[in-house]
Amino acid sequence: MSIRFTTKAHRGMVALTVAAGLALGVAGCGSGGDDGDKPETSASAATERGSDPSAQEGQSDEPLAELKGSDGLLLQITSAQRDSGGFVTVNGSLKNDGDKSMSVPSALSGNETEITRNGRSFGGATLVDSKSKKRYYVLRDTDGRPLTTTGFSTLKSGETLAVFMQFPSPPTDTTEVTFQLPTFAAATIQISG
Repeated sequence: MSIRFTTKAHRGMVALTVAAGLALGVAGCGSGGDDGDKPETSASAATERGSDPSAQEGQSDEPLAELKGSDGLLLQITSAQRDSGGFVTVNGSLKNDGDKSMSVPSALSGNETEITRNGRSFGGATLVDSKSKKRYYVLRDTDGRPLTTTGFSTLKSGETLAVFMQFPSPPTDTTEVTFQLPTFAAATIQISG
């Protein structure tokens, strides 16, 4: 009888941890208008160009970085937002810029057994803080599932997939990190918040 109670308690803790992780992910994805001068700068730059200054959910029209991958894949990073809970959420979009449908490389999941057994994800992504000489890996829940976009396999030509990845936050004085993802070029991005 105590084993059954322990199993139920363990399931409850797992469910609570997953719910908390998802809530943090949604909170990180949903915040857009409170990050200081960044939206104003992009809005004024858009106004100067004569285009419509309205940005979708407070994100700027210009991505933080564009990374080219294999077979015409293009990853645009639109935000890297630090939150008060000690996380950094990186948002962006993955686009098939090629002329035919393609299978998204499984290498994006990385090579850790715990992550790869949970299917396709962006579990191979890392943030490198050169200043502190540290590398930050994608966060995982208690079942080893990465806190990233999951469950994708094929992108049709021209199709875009909204993506996110959640990392532990570097120290607050670190605002610039290098984003790395297997099969893609590395890029330096700015952390806001």
